[in-house]
Amino acid sequence: MKFFNELLNDEQGATAIEYGLIAALIAVAAITAMGSLGNQLGNTFGEVKTKMANDQSGS
Repeated sequence: MKFFNELLNDEQGATAIEYGLIAALIAVAAITAMGSLGNQLGNTFGEVKTKMANDQSGS
């Protein structure tokens, strides 16, 4: 019985799980932010490419 009481009162595992969840949340936020930044950079370089192509053709 003492073993089960100690097991129920042990919070080390809970702390590790909490840190894992926080790390996962940070990773999801970072991936989302980087994906958005990547799309914006792609659009910017696309605009530059179009403008350079238009300038080369004399339009």
